Amino acid sequence: MLASLMAIAWEPELRGIIVVITMVVVLIGGSYLIVGTNLGARLGFLVVLAGLFGWMVIMGAIWWTYGIGLKGPEPSWKPAEPITIVRDAKFLFDANVIDASLDLGADAVSNAETVSTQLQAEGWVLLDEADPQRGQAVAASDAIIQNEAEEFAAGEYLSLNVYDRGGERYPLITESIDFFAFFHKPRYALVEVAPVVPQRIEPGRAPARPVIDKEQPHRYVYMVRDLGAKRQPAIFITLGSLIVFLILCWLLHRRDLALRENVSGERLPTKA
Repeated sequence: MLASLMAIAWEPELRGIIVVITMVVVLIGGSYLIVGTNLGARLGFLVVLAGLFGWMVIMGAIWWTYGIGLKGPEPSWKPAEPITIVRDAKFLFDANVIDASLDLGADAVSNAETVSTQLQAEGWVLLDEADPQRGQAVAASDAIIQNEAEEFAAGEYLSLNVYDRGGERYPLITESIDFFAFFHKPRYALVEVAPVVPQRIEPGRAPARPVIDKEQPHRYVYMVRDLGAKRQPAIFITLGSLIVFLILCWLLHRRDLALRENVSGERLPTKA
């Protein structure tokens, strides 16, 4: 018995199943037992079921409004097409990142400055280092470079600049009232990555400060924003429960009308 209780306490799946079964039996079953003794089995079942789905409508609406409860995929950065990692600045035009072709030389530092000027001239916004959106973009680019493309390992590069463009929502009533802005334009992020010079690691000493390798060209990680579907489960729960709730209310209303008609009708004498 003690082992069974320990298993219930420490197994999330088993504990969740037991909690759901207990909730259905005690809360819903207890309510049906009380209502059914007063209204009858069939009418009590309809009343309790209508109350359950009415409560689910309210719960789903709260989840939908605040983005809590059962949630879908969170917004995240995804690799953009046709090229995700631009290994040389001269290929930014081919990747549809910039609209004009650049005349670049052999100096990687001056090329990076030219690209930065061109990006900001075409509407790309250079994010500040304290901007939390910069940290999210850098983390996503690290996952692409290290895990998916295996371009660099951790510590072999530095993320210098992060550029952002797009993502405007419409239609907007005013700048502060955007409740009806259900549509949006694609949002893109461009992370500038610079390789560093390999440093010698000596035991017992702090690692040296990374130094950018000026001989290698800077890389650019091109990403598009996936808005996810955070509120999608709550939307389905709310709308589905609302449909079932309205059907149950219509059944109760139709039964009430039939009962009134039967009660107000002419009573025929019964035979002895």
